[in-house]
Amino acid sequence: MAESEKITINMNVVDLGKVDLLVDQGFYSNRTDFIRTSIRSQLDTHAEEVKEIVIRKSYVVGVVNYGRKELEKLRDSGTMIDVKVAGLLVISDNVDAELVKQTMASVQVRGVLKANAEVKTAIQEL
Repeated sequence: MAESEKITINMNVVDLGKVDLLVDQGFYSNRTDFIRTSIRSQLDTHAEEVKEIVIRKSYVVGVVNYGRKELEKLRDSGTMIDVKVAGLLVISDNVDAELVKQTMASVQVRGVLKANAEVKTAIQEL
């Protein structure tokens, strides 16, 4: 399973009180359980829309890794790629900003980007 990412949400006190009531009554083990369940429910509700967007926009869903060797092969063949990820994009620490600029025409991440600071800056400039 991929890493999880911490998020923060703000709720009004009335909604939070309702969540706490459901937790107190044993419907959920804690607030986090309620929030995760709610998010999964909404994702299930919109699964078809997500699928259509992924197909239409050519997104890869999941975890995508790019390492130095793979990007060097792209550079050597003169290939530029458009990277679209819904999930986690990992660019290895041994990849530098210049290699990213030589191989990636654009990068869109709906989720989390893991890369060194130099590479993140290069990606923002694309």
